[in-house]
Amino acid sequence: MSPSETVAWPPVDISSHSESSFQPWCPQAMAPSALAPPGPVPPAVTPYSSKRFVGSAATSTKHLAQASIFRALQTHINAINPDECEAGVEDAFFVADLGEVYRQHMRWKMNLPRVEPFYAVKCNGDEKVLRLLAALGTGFDCASKAEIQQVLNLGVNPSRIIYANPCKTASYIRYAAEENVRMMTFDNAEELYKVKKFFPDARLFLRICTDDSKSLCRLSLKYGAPLDSTRHLLELARDLRLDVVGVSFHVGSGSYDPTAFVTAVQDARRVFDEAAEVGYDLRTLDVGGGYGNDNFEAIAAVLGPAIDQYFQSSVRVIAEPGRYYVSSAFTIATHIIARRTVQEDGSRNPSYMIYLNDGVYGNFSGILFDHQKPVPKVLKHGDEYSFESTPTDSQLIKYSIWGPTCDGIDCVSSSSYLPEVLEVGDWLYFSDMGAYSKCSATKFNGFSDNHDVVYVVSDPGALALLP
Repeated sequence: MSPSETVAWPPVDISSHSESSFQPWCPQAMAPSALAPPGPVPPAVTPYSSKRFVGSAATSTKHLAQASIFRALQTHINAINPDECEAGVEDAFFVADLGEVYRQHMRWKMNLPRVEPFYAVKCNGDEKVLRLLAALGTGFDCASKAEIQQVLNLGVNPSRIIYANPCKTASYIRYAAEENVRMMTFDNAEELYKVKKFFPDARLFLRICTDDSKSLCRLSLKYGAPLDSTRHLLELARDLRLDVVGVSFHVGSGSYDPTAFVTAVQDARRVFDEAAEVGYDLRTLDVGGGYGNDNFEAIAAVLGPAIDQYFQSSVRVIAEPGRYYVSSAFTIATHIIARRTVQEDGSRNPSYMIYLNDGVYGNFSGILFDHQKPVPKVLKHGDEYSFESTPTDSQLIKYSIWGPTCDGIDCVSSSSYLPEVLEVGDWLYFSDMGAYSKCSATKFNGFSDNHDVVYVVSDPGALALLP
């Protein structure tokens, strides 16, 4: 199976199809918004009700998605003969379910209908993901010239991009001006002078400092204007005749306290009022990122009402979700390249050190800087495949799992329990690997930073939007 091939929804056997000949199932007569998996129609959900689609339709979709992911994993591995293949063919690879990205978008629109998502490209710049999101009408949060260029190359209008980096390279500001990417953030006086010089027509968002103490990755340590400095910055922007159009904040990546968003919205309201006193009529609120997959409904249940309470309907509201869209959409498969037996003191049973062909210098870099804790599962042991199985305690054997580089810090897991005695040549897989994984992989020790991606589509709505 070619890494660029796409598996249709529902899962079909594509083993005899090439990329050029494969024609995925797609009902052409219906609008994408009308498409849904077969089964009962989900109940209507009111805004901020903090509910997801439930019932047999959702369960059926999940099972079909898992089946298509497993089929893609198995097909790719079956095409590899590690004893005879060229060097690198057995490298780690991803399976990306674009249907999951589509479902996350529908989930967003259901729970936060007023908030326009601007996808954070930094999280995962996969081209097919970006194309799907562009077709869905999202905006894009870009942090550099390269990210802006990547999105523009997809034909996205510059008005759908926010250059959300408060401290920008001068030449990148000039590039944004050349491409008419006008929305951008700032949080200090020096940035205002820089923008005045290179892009005086920019539409600016004042990034404010918020309480991000209850997030996995704190950002206010680096970015955001303290609230006691916002009036001065607004007055300076006015004196420089710059166009400040909104306020932005970020409660930190992976926020686990929904009330942090409420406090940030209240702070933003204060800055809106200050801006009015200075002479600005702010029209947009950017509520940033920090949206997790597991607690999204809890966040939406407090964020949506807070926005409505503090901001009139005439105020545009945007957000910068990243991991929310892609984390659960990507699964990675890794090959066991070596194994050591360890006889621990006082134990009659040995444990094992297994070495994978990917690690923290590759797609598992989030272990070091993003507080990720990937969970290994056995995909292939000998000639047998397993997927989403749950072993009993009596089957479990202790492993430490290591990456391929020569650095001792390259540890994927210091202690994991897996069924049976795994061998060199077996495969593991890790779910929820779409966020801050391949985008931050390196070539340390000469290992690849560009691993294959096999795409599946488990939702007809997504399939109808793909080229």
